[in-house]
Amino acid sequence: LKTGFLKWKPDYDSAATEYGKAAVAFKNAKQFDQAREACLREAEAHENNKATPSLTKLYFFFLCRAYEQAGMMLKEMQRLPEAVQLIEKASMMYLENGTPDTAAIALERAGKLIENVSPEKAVQLYQQAASVFENEERLRQALEMLGKASRLLVRGRRLDEAALSLQKEKSIYKEIENYPTCYKKTIAQVLVHLHRNDYVAAERCVRESYSIPGFNGSEDCAALEQLLEGYDQQDQDQVSEVCNSPLFKYMDNDYAKLGLTLVVPGGGIKKKSPNAAQDKARGPAAVGSHADEEEDEYSGGLC
Repeated sequence: LKTGFLKWKPDYDSAATEYGKAAVAFKNAKQFDQAREACLREAEAHENNKATPSLTKLYFFFLCRAYEQAGMMLKEMQRLPEAVQLIEKASMMYLENGTPDTAAIALERAGKLIENVSPEKAVQLYQQAASVFENEERLRQALEMLGKASRLLVRGRRLDEAALSLQKEKSIYKEIENYPTCYKKTIAQVLVHLHRNDYVAAERCVRESYSIPGFNGSEDCAALEQLLEGYDQQDQDQVSEVCNSPLFKYMDNDYAKLGLTLVVPGGGIKKKSPNAAQDKARGPAAVGSHADEEEDEYSGGLC
């Protein structure tokens, strides 16, 4: 970087290379703070070097990578919010550089880092990554990011947002004609709506899904109809029976937990007729005699 009588301009290219080597050496020596500083200096050298028109795009990429590596050093130091900030900055620069796939991968990496510390930030990063993938028409990768965001929203009990995220997932699965997964997303949607105490939205969700090929007549459809019937009639036993079925229990953990903790309004006590309560008190013999009476009530005709 030094200049002199015979060297009027700093050699930023060579300086960046040496800072990169220093960062690797510091990292191998577990001196992560010095490694981070070397990465940032490498980024600074690349930023100065990218002024050369013919090398702008290439050095811009190296600049982004240096910031990303600096973020990873902060991750090793357990300074996660700062690490995510640098990686997010790198991803935005990747987008400007015209490498959206690399930008989305960086956003996903940042989301994984912060997921256990700040789920809210992780959701934002996953949704940003999904948008980038979707713009690039890489729908399967976009769905993976949306799925992570939806599960985090459910885990954080942000159910209104989870319902919207699941609807977006379902729309894309329908677009790529992955209909069986659409059925599973419908189940997740219904569970989320019922936990929101919005029976109307849950019923509408099932009704709209009849347009998905193969849904009507599937075991998913039958289970959802049984679930909604039990919920509407305040029959906790029926609801619990459906939610404990393999169809619900073997979903992703966050959705399976929604099923296992679903409680119908009104305490979930199934309404029973007064006669049934009396019969239970009298015992089996009384039940039999009462049934005989009902059977013979009109045996002689209406008159």
